[in-house]
Amino acid sequence: MNNDKIKINFDEYITEVPDDIKSNLKKHEKDDLNEIRALIPGSIISINVKVLSKVKKGDVLLILEAMKMKNRIYAETDGIVGEIAVNEGERAVKGQLLIKLK
Repeated sequence: MNNDKIKINFDEYITEVPDDIKSNLKKHEKDDLNEIRALIPGSIISINVKVLSKVKKGDVLLILEAMKMKNRIYAETDGIVGEIAVNEGERAVKGQLLIKLK
């Protein structure tokens, strides 16, 4: 076990992560930063972008409500919105594609 940095919504934390947990975390790392997927199931409260909107890393793309908490879903890279795969009021399942950037 050694000190590792964990990044959560642009905030970094230093912590100790056991090796068996660390290997499991790597399975869930994103390969494609252009595909914004739901990390937890919830309801789409609002969508803040339209197809062909230019976005910058850190822009709020949509709000997903889960367990009575409103979660901001951020762009993880600069790009242009190529597809919005959900509508306001819909339920999203964990891992579902929400927005795809080009």
